[in-house]
Amino acid sequence: MNDLTKKQCKPCEGGVCPLDAEHSMQHLENVPGWRIADDQKSIARTFKFGNFLETMSFINAMAYIAEREDHHPDFSAGYGHCEVSYTTHAIGGLSENDFICAAKINQLVEQ
Repeated sequence: MNDLTKKQCKPCEGGVCPLDAEHSMQHLENVPGWRIADDQKSIARTFKFGNFLETMSFINAMAYIAEREDHHPDFSAGYGHCEVSYTTHAIGGLSENDFICAAKINQLVEQ
């Protein structure tokens, strides 16, 4: 198994191709709960929490991961939920970085 949680994001300034559908699906197997968008350019997951404080604690922990990896998600949140989406803007699609961060975020909710 490819343990994405042990990898670090690599800087991406463009000039490389996004992952194709086959490679994206292979990575998706390692990040339970995430889904690939219909256009194959992003992955997303909705997280549920018991209250607002748990939601905000999750967001703060997610922000720490994003800063450490220098790869930042889009997200929206409300009472008891947070929708997180990753894409690699520089290449207009998915890269391994998106799946690395998704795996590390999954690790947050497993703890």
